[in-house]
Amino acid sequence: MSSNRNLTAGWLRGGLILVLLASGAACSSVPAWVKQGSGAYHSEGAKAFYGVGSIVGIKNEPLAWDAAENRARAELAKNFQTYTAYLMRDYAASTNAADFTKSTEEQNVERAIKTFAAITLTGVRPIDRYKDEDTGTYYVLAKLDLKDMKEALAQAKELNGEVRDFVRQNAERLFDRLEQEENAKPGT
Repeated sequence: MSSNRNLTAGWLRGGLILVLLASGAACSSVPAWVKQGSGAYHSEGAKAFYGVGSIVGIKNEPLAWDAAENRARAELAKNFQTYTAYLMRDYAASTNAADFTKSTEEQNVERAIKTFAAITLTGVRPIDRYKDEDTGTYYVLAKLDLKDMKEALAQAKELNGEVRDFVRQNAERLFDRLEQEENAKPGT
């Protein structure tokens, strides 16, 4: 009788452990990138731009994943355009030498910035996805490596050589500036 009781207790313990493991796996935590959102971040030693897309209320799962991926790409592009508008202000400059009555005015052409923003979508890749089972929300994380962006610029034929060289020479500094702005956001 004692061995039957031990056997039953063993089965109950084993079953309880399996139930706990299964419920723990089902309650997976939300990835940090879902809460962090889109922006320019260092990840694994590499500089990159990220876009987070989401959609809810779609029953067709493949369609929902595609829509969330497209929204991640759009979010990445939207954030990049916001940054370029900010950087446009950053490049307006007034310089003077010893004579403070004379100055040299300088500013970049907006057309080049817009072309640059369109090219950044080359090389954007979805790198992670997550489904919130409670709400039915699908999330996709898209990434554009700074290195890939610079390579795409090198191959871009529609940019004139002067603009392409300017962007290539300043890409690292601009990324660092964007990352500083991201870190200064309230709530990050």
